[in-house]
Amino acid sequence: MSESLTIALSKGRIFKETVPLLARAGIEPVEDPERSRKLILDTNLPQMKLVIVRASDVPTYVEYGAADLGVAGKDVLLEHGGEGVYEPLDLRIARCRLMLAERPGLAPRPGRRRIATKYVQSARRYFAAKGEQVEIIKLYGSMELAPLVGLAEAIVDVVDTGNTLRANGLEPTEHIADISSRLIVNKAAMKTKSRAIKDFIAHMQAAVEDLKQSA
Repeated sequence: MSESLTIALSKGRIFKETVPLLARAGIEPVEDPERSRKLILDTNLPQMKLVIVRASDVPTYVEYGAADLGVAGKDVLLEHGGEGVYEPLDLRIARCRLMLAERPGLAPRPGRRRIATKYVQSARRYFAAKGEQVEIIKLYGSMELAPLVGLAEAIVDVVDTGNTLRANGLEPTEHIADISSRLIVNKAAMKTKSRAIKDFIAHMQAAVEDLKQSA
């Protein structure tokens, strides 16, 4: 792999679960992003660099060519739209579900049901497909609080174990989408750096299959 490549990653769970895949593909960051203040990290390969950005910004960096590739959750891609990037590989990491959750036995409020979520576009598409008219309230965090204080009747959020929902008196009631992290590619880079990117995708595909078999 002679051409330089830049991969956009976010801190936290996705980074931690991507690192073993990168390692099996022969790529290791020389610094831990949780400890380093740097936003561009070198790797053991001089031609490969990692750009650390917010999870919700990964598709934007890749779409506009600030990064050649990226790793983003399917929930982020659904919200972003994803039209400006290729999505060649499901990495099968950071798995969870996008769910509708509400308080059991809560009496319906007159008028449109209020749904609190940061996944506004995904929620709109879901309820439109059902033919149900709802009022979407955008929040950026602590979704579980909205039904508790009467801001909304239900929430749309990603669910892993469901422990946070249960701790706040909520339960998942409708499954919207299965979520996992995907490798995404800038469309122009796929043409101009075709060989390097295809080699990288092949290495990551092999790493995914290898981890699957060893799990």
